[in-house]
Amino acid sequence: MPLVRRCFAVDLHDDPAHIAAYRKWHEPGGPPAAVNAAIRADGVTALEIWLVGDRMFMLMEQDTDRAPDPETKRLRDSANPDVAAWDALMASFQRPLPCAPNQTWVEMERIYALSEQP
Repeated sequence: MPLVRRCFAVDLHDDPAHIAAYRKWHEPGGPPAAVNAAIRADGVTALEIWLVGDRMFMLMEQDTDRAPDPETKRLRDSANPDVAAWDALMASFQRPLPCAPNQTWVEMERIYALSEQP
C-alpha cells in the first residue's frame, strides 16, 4: 500500500463564535458518518486538522492505489447529498487564502524534510 502524505491550508472567518462552531462540528461524532465513509473510500488512512488563530492545516495520509482522480472524486462527492451538505456547511466557515481566492483547502508544497538532510 503506497502511502503519500499531503498537506492543505485554509483560513476560517476571523470570528470567535464561528471558530468555536467549526471546532464543535469536528469533535468526535460531529461529521456525519457518510462524510467519514467518503473520506475513507478515497483511500485516506489518516487525517488531522490543526488550527492556529484562524488558519487551519489538514494533514492527510492516502493510499495512492485507492485514491480517485480529482474528477471522479468531485462527481462522487457531489452525488452524495450528505457530503455535499457537509461541504457547503464547512465552506460557510472557511475563507480562501489570499494566494487562492476561489479555492478552499489549498494543497501545500513540501519544501523540507529532515530525512533528506545529511
